[in-house]
Amino acid sequence: MKKIAWSFYILIFGCVQLFSQASLEKQIQTQMILAEDGSVIELQSGLIHLTKSLSMEGKKNITIKGMGIDKTILSFKNQSEGAEGIKITNCEHITLEDMTVQDSNGDLIKTMHVNGITMRRVKAEWTGKPSKNNGSYALYPVLCDNVLIDSCIAIGASDAGIYVGQSKNIVVKNCTAYHNVAGIEIENSLYAEVHHNTATNNTGGILIFDLPDLVQKKGGYVRVYDNLVKENNLKNFAPKGNIVGKVPKGTGVLVLATNHVEILSNQILNNKTSGVGIISYFMTENKIKDKDYYPYPSGIYIHDNNFERKHRRVPFAGRFAKIYWFKLKFGRDVPHIVYDGIVDKESLDADGNVKPENRICIRNNTNQSVGNMDAEHGFKNVSRDAKPFDCALNMIYMR
Repeated sequence: MKKIAWSFYILIFGCVQLFSQASLEKQIQTQMILAEDGSVIELQSGLIHLTKSLSMEGKKNITIKGMGIDKTILSFKNQSEGAEGIKITNCEHITLEDMTVQDSNGDLIKTMHVNGITMRRVKAEWTGKPSKNNGSYALYPVLCDNVLIDSCIAIGASDAGIYVGQSKNIVVKNCTAYHNVAGIEIENSLYAEVHHNTATNNTGGILIFDLPDLVQKKGGYVRVYDNLVKENNLKNFAPKGNIVGKVPKGTGVLVLATNHVEILSNQILNNKTSGVGIISYFMTENKIKDKDYYPYPSGIYIHDNNFERKHRRVPFAGRFAKIYWFKLKFGRDVPHIVYDGIVDKESLDADGNVKPENRICIRNNTNQSVGNMDAEHGFKNVSRDAKPFDCALNMIYMR
């Protein structure tokens, strides 16, 4: 008889819990829909299960505030409708802070066409092991202006943990990204500052990319400084076909086809393939159909960083590893900085030298070593000579 009574109690308690969670989910979504300009939506502490995406559109000056990381937890583990966890579109001055968001079907927090988006003390994570089945992006502002991502944590994304795409005026600071394919990625974005972050145990630590076929064609004026980029040696688990699937594990910082990038005062430690890679889009071996796309990196200045790397060969995995092993033949003495050596002929002056504003400049780094892959000529003249890169750029960040 006691057993029957106890089972009955569990059944009733479970139903109350489910009803309570469903009621709470409806309450939060209603608050987001009906929020008046200037409102603060406060989320209670505890684990809140959500079955649908939370969305907000067309609002101004709204703050969505939890009780703290790992205190207010929005879990989408049982999501049955929508792809994103939280989606915010066509808004102005929105702040998300002090919460954890977990396990959505797609991106965890996506903001699109928002002028003034702040994510502060937000943890966004997939709680299982790194998997191609995880969503693409944990924190994902795209086509936004005035982006601030401060003191956030991103874990487990199958593309990038913190991804800012096709946006302007960006600051990513004091954040931690691990167990993602890319820890932090700035893509086709203008005027970005990435500083005082920790990117560790990803496939690639910090990526600065310009890719074709996007609405905002050209990024640049990106400064990456005072970051810890350490041991990004995780096996690449991106779904097949993703561009980040080409990033070799063991990549610290990678600049792909972006212009006006300054990388300074970072600790870049024990990334097995390269500390910093500078490559053109041609290295992806993808065809370029976008006539307005510029595939060359130029105006890159790498200085005053500290590089450390154990004396060993790069991991033998993927296309880039084959290039390292069979074409570059660096053996165990792999340069900290590698450049593909593919030059835009339009960037040369009358004497055949690269114009000052287009140069790749490298100087004053601790343990500095440089490798020019000469990919343009089939890797025939691979060089370790750093003298051609011994220059400085006067970086200007106009906004």
